[in-house]
Amino acid sequence: MKFEVTKNAHHTVLKLKERKLDVSVSPELKGEFILLCRPTLKSLVVDLTDVEFCDSSGLSALLIAERQMRGHGGKVSLVGVHKKVLALLKISQLDRVFQIFDTVAKATKV
Repeated sequence: MKFEVTKNAHHTVLKLKERKLDVSVSPELKGEFILLCRPTLKSLVVDLTDVEFCDSSGLSALLIAERQMRGHGGKVSLVGVHKKVLALLKISQLDRVFQIFDTVAKATKV
């Protein structure tokens, strides 16, 4: 799985550099989320700009991050969500769980 993590004092941004968020990458992504989502982290931004497809295992990985962050009062924002992925988030009503932004800059202003 290809990804990039950048951190500053207020936010951690994980940019997933994969076209598909599916069973081929979700186990490794879940592990990365567990490592990143520590109580000291208050804001995780997941940049999905490159992701064109997501399945249920991909949603499961995103929910792992959300649960970990919610457990200590943090939040998860999604950025650059492709229209097909957004449709899946809406069908599963997860668009109500995650804050969704167009850009990392907008997500990190909140």
